[in-house]
Formats: sequence, C-alpha cells, structure tokens
Amino acid sequence: MNKRLNAIFKGDKVIWMVFFFLCLVSVIEVFSASSSLTYKTGDYLGPTAKHIGILCLGILLMLVTLNIKCRYFKLATPILLGLSVFTLLLVLVAGHAVNGAGRWLSIFGMQFQPSEIAKGTMVLSTAQILSAMQTDHGADRHAFQYIFIVWLCIVPMIMFENLSTAALLSVVIFMMMIIGRVPTRQLLRVVAAVAIIVVMALSSVLALGDEKEADDNPQSMTEMVAKNGKTIQTKKHHGLLHRMGTWKARIYNFMDNKYVPPEKVDLDKDAQTAYANIAIASSNIIGKGPGNSEERDFLPQAFSDYIYAIIIEETGLLGAFLVAMLYIILLFRTGRIANRCENNFPAFLAMGLALMLVVQALFNMCVAVGIVPVTGQPLPLISKGGTSSIINCIYIGAILSVSRTAKKNGDDTAKGQQAVTAKATTSADNTEKND
Repeated sequence: MNKRLNAIFKGDKVIWMVFFFLCLVSVIEVFSASSSLTYKTGDYLGPTAKHIGILCLGILLMLVTLNIKCRYFKLATPILLGLSVFTLLLVLVAGHAVNGAGRWLSIFGMQFQPSEIAKGTMVLSTAQILSAMQTDHGADRHAFQYIFIVWLCIVPMIMFENLSTAALLSVVIFMMMIIGRVPTRQLLRVVAAVAIIVVMALSSVLALGDEKEADDNPQSMTEMVAKNGKTIQTKKHHGLLHRMGTWKARIYNFMDNKYVPPEKVDLDKDAQTAYANIAIASSNIIGKGPGNSEERDFLPQAFSDYIYAIIIEETGLLGAFLVAMLYIILLFRTGRIANRCENNFPAFLAMGLALMLVVQALFNMCVAVGIVPVTGQPLPLISKGGTSSIINCIYIGAILSVSRTAKKNGDDTAKGQQAVTAKATTSADNTEKND
C-alpha cells in the first residue's frame, strides 16, 4: 500500500502536505464565500462543485508535470514563449472585459488568462538564462541583457491590462537575479531605473487619469451581465491606457488617511475596503467559525480577491496565521530542495515558481488587511478561479519534479560517501592484516 502511495505522491512530502492543506482551506472557504453566486443561481452546491472539479483537473495536470524530468522543461521554453507573446497580443485586441479589465480570452467556450501562462514562461526563461550563464564568480554580465529582452517581450503587454501582475512578476524576476548572482552594479541600475519609471508613471496616472472612468465607478459601466453565476461588468475602452482612472482612484483611496466615521462610509464607492475591514474587525480574534461569515453577502469578490478577509472573519487570527505559514513553509522547503540540486537550472526554476506563488499570496493578504492599495490578485491555490488555479497546480508539480531529482542526488551522494568510507575501512583492515 505504501509503495502504491509513493508511486502516486512522488516528490517532497512536506510540499504535498502544504498543497493539500491549501486545497482543503480553499474548498471550505470558497463554499462559505460563494453565497452571492448561490443566491443568484439558486444552486447551493454548484459553484463549489465546479471549483472542486477545477482543483481535480489541476491535480491531474500536477501529477503529469511532476513525472516530467526537469531537462524537458527547457525544450518547452521556446514554444511557451511564442504562445505567451501570441496570446498576450490577442488579448489586447480581442480580450473579454471582466470587472473592467480585458484580461480574458475565450476559445471554444473556455475562458483563460494568458497572463497566467506568461508568468510561468518568464520564470522558466529566466531560470534557463541564469543557469546557462553561470561562472565561478556569478552570472555573466550578458545574462541580464538576455533576461531584459525576454522581459520586454512579455511584461509590458501584461502591464496594460494588469499592472499589479506585471509589477509582482518583475519583483520575482529581480529576486531570481539576486539568487542567480547577477552583478550588483546591474541590479543597482535596475533599482534606479525603476524608481525613475515609478515616479514618471505615478505622475502620468495622476495627471491623465479620470476617476469617473474607474472600473469600480457605476457611472462608467455600460452593461451588467449575469452569466453562469458570474457578474460581468463591461465598459467602453479608450485605448490601451483606459485603466488609468482605476489606478488613480485606487491611489487616492490608499493615500487618504483621513478618519471617516462609520456612518459616513460610502459603501457604494469603497465597498471592497469597507466590508473587508468590517469582516476583519468583527472576527473578535477567535473568529465566528467556518461557514458563519456575515460580510460574504456584501463583500465583492469575497470568494476571490478578498477571500483572506473571510478567512480572518471565520477563523480569527490563528487561522490567518496558519494560512500565511503554509506559504512560508512552501518557500523555505523549496529553498532546501534548491540547495540539494546538483544543477543550477532546476534550483533556479523551483525557487522562481515558489517566489511567484508566495509573493502573490503575501500581496493578496496585505490588500485584504489594507496595507497596500487594492489590486485584483487572487490568493494562490485558495481563491476560486479557473486558469489561475490550474496553472498554480502545474507550478507545484514542477517544484515536485525538481524535488524528485534533488532527493535522488542527495541519496546518491550519501551512498557514495558510505561507499568511500566502507572502502577506506576495508583497505585499513587489509593493511593491518598484512602488517
């Protein structure tokens, strides 16, 4: 029986445990937070059953991925690069607007986000470049140039429709370059350039953005469509920079530290932040218990972007801490796996994927508790989703694939050391006998 289980659940067992705990939390909290969907459709189990089906598909693809040897991931890099660039261009031209952002493509009735595939492609390409250009003194100075070229092909197209995703992906790539020992001088130049670009971008948004065109402004919406239990808001797009109004409104809301009495809070304009704060404040530290959330009926995207606020409301500070620790354990465990890798590519790949998942998770948590401005980032492996849930499962599968090779290398090294020790002992015994 144990052999059969080991044949299925290959790779690092700690990561498997973290993954299943995250899936368990996901199923419970999505069922609890999907009250608005169940009310609209009249099907109380439908949204959760669909989510479980997506997770099962993700687990199946994860099992396929973990059985692929790491060297074959390199062969997929050019194919994924071409696919990512093509789909990102296509979504800019013919993408469907969901909640004010054209981030989705529909093929044969199935919707998916090209940015989710592009994120993994960017990490894969960066890992391959860093591993191929390693020297005794760190990465070759030309490695940065190649990474920057790939970045230019992918990230700017994501940026137009999903600025937060582009920013988080750039942070992950920067961290990978630090791990890959890219020359410090080049990294400092990046920091200086980013600081200048951020100042210029903020100035442009504040100068050109129109708050009336913000995605969450009811006056800017042209249509509300209820389809398959989802509320889809569509609005007229005014060029590639149509989301400047949204960015400007979110910056102003975040920077406005003026105290607003509860009775004067505009629940139509600031519904996300207001109801998230109510959910956290009403948890009373210990929480209301799973399934007993009250703000899920009012909080927009309670099952997605703000599911962490519902987790705090239902499970209190302890539940919030345990969920955060699952992601931290995933990162540190992946770090141990990377240290055991004999080759650079699998180590960089595993760390890049883990950083992408954990950075996004921590950012989502910070949004839920009001530390950073509002974005549309879901909580990886917990939030209700389609493409993101499946792709995140594949990322975990790739990390498990690396862990299989790393474990084998560690075992081989231990066996080799034992063989050398045994041989030395035998030689010493023979010498004593001859004497």
